[in-house]
Amino acid sequence: MATDTPTVLIVEDEPDLATLYTVWLGDEYETRTASDGTEALDAIDAAVDVVLLDRRMPTLSGDTVLETICERDLDCRVAMVTAVEPDFDIVGMGFDDYLVKPVSKDELLQVVDQLLLRSTYDDQLQQFFSLASKKAHLDAEKTDAELLASQEYAALEDRLAVSRVRIDETMIALIDQDAHRQLCREFMREPMAELVQGDGENEGMTDTASDQSSNER
Repeated sequence: MATDTPTVLIVEDEPDLATLYTVWLGDEYETRTASDGTEALDAIDAAVDVVLLDRRMPTLSGDTVLETICERDLDCRVAMVTAVEPDFDIVGMGFDDYLVKPVSKDELLQVVDQLLLRSTYDDQLQQFFSLASKKAHLDAEKTDAELLASQEYAALEDRLAVSRVRIDETMIALIDQDAHRQLCREFMREPMAELVQGDGENEGMTDTASDQSSNER
């Protein structure tokens, strides 16, 4: 029987954690579980909306599973939920968000809610939020000296700047000037406006996403 309830695939090789995440999410979402990378790829299909993906797993790593999801062009959002601290290697990875264990129930529910919201956006906005998430995690994890010395981080900043410009150009092209001024006023009411205009802060991301979605509707 078809259901409108979003489906979350939990990919976690620790049974206790997989059970805990299932309990936390089960009241709001349909859940599936996979205990390793091979099971994960067997479990992913068009019905899966969000994947919560561990990085360190037997048979196939989470990184390999993520690459395969991207290669298959599956229409799902992916959050890495892992004990591996984010490093500059995340810049080239195709996930949407990154959580470091241990995670709380509120954190897990929030990231699933955010990813489901982002799934309603076009590719440009999805890419923007993915890049902004990576930058925010690296900003929190690395020193200023480490960030300045990283070619990967510099490339990430360039990609994020290009993404901002493309979003601005698309907005201007699609709506008339009066509507554009109103949308800008709405943007400026939220903390996320600072990120969109260039300071790179992650705070307020979800609120701006909601404003963007409301204006599109």
